[in-house]
Order: sequence, then C-alpha cells, then structure tokens
Amino acid sequence: MIKEKQTKTKCRILKGVVVSDKMDKTVVVEVVRLKEHPKYKKRYRLTKRYKAHDEKNKHKIGEHVMIEECRPMSREKRWRIKGFVQPSHLS
Repeated sequence: MIKEKQTKTKCRILKGVVVSDKMDKTVVVEVVRLKEHPKYKKRYRLTKRYKAHDEKNKHKIGEHVMIEECRPMSREKRWRIKGFVQPSHLS
C-alpha cells in the first residue's frame, strides 16, 4: 500500500495598507518593505501594490490588513484578505 503525502503549499502572507476600495469585491493593498543596498548599506523603501479579493467589501481606505497568496481569481488578482492588523505605531 502506497501512502500518499498531502503537501500543502506555503502561502505567502504580507502586511499592508488599503489604498483603494473603488472596485467591487477588490481592494488595492500597498505593501512597503525596506531593502539595504549591498555596497553602500543605505536602507531604502520599496513599495508594491497588490489587488486582493474582499468578498464582503468591508475593508476601507487606510485600514491595515494581512493578505495571503491564493489561486488566480482574475488577470491581476492573486491575493485574498486574511484579516485586520493593528498598526504597530498605535499599539
């Protein structure tokens, strides 16, 4: 008897801020990360915007959220909202 392994893929999880909620069931989340230059050691910001699925349209502009990677839902939408995050500077 052969045992089958069920491997669950690791979903990437990112934290960001909702910057647009104009689309139906979709929000745009802006994720900022810091990167260090290899030679000069200066840290700089990289900003990327992701379209994420919001089934109930409950997330509004300015909210801090966690998004997780999922199957493609449309041409540009490959993320879904996992939940709220408390901003670190407020807690």
